[in-house]
Formats: sequence, structure tokens, C-alpha cells
Amino acid sequence: MAGAGNDPRNKLGEEVAAQMDAIETDFGDDYEIGNIVTIVEVIRSEGAGVRVRSNAPPWIGLGLIRFAEKALEGQGPG
Repeated sequence: MAGAGNDPRNKLGEEVAAQMDAIETDFGDDYEIGNIVTIVEVIRSEGAGVRVRSNAPPWIGLGLIRFAEKALEGQGPG
């Protein structure tokens, strides 16, 4: 599924770089990264799956996911 111009590592890396740019814009230089949860849809010819990864204890990871859910709901359609 990954063509020459569609390297999955590049796509994920670009998203992480965009997130870092947004963090630097919002928080300047005085911050540190705390817990992280990533959620990625993985598409294959036989169907799609979801990969979830967290460096936090489950109760903190779930809290981050619930916070993210509310943030996404606030973005509205699109």
C-alpha cells in the first residue's frame, strides 16, 4: 500500500514534527514533554486497524484520551 511517495514513516514523522511546531508556538521555549498517547489508524489492503501507544500508566493514558476526545468534539465538523 505504501507507494514511493507514501512512506508511512514519513507521514507519521511529519505529523509528529507538526505537533512539535504547534507546541513550540503555543508554549514557547519554557516547557517539557510529559506523558504521551499516540493513536494511529493503520490501513492495509485487507482492512484497517488502530494502534494505541502510551508511555503513561493506564489511568493517566485514559485521562489524556478523554481530554483529547473533548478537544476534538470542540473542533466541530471537518
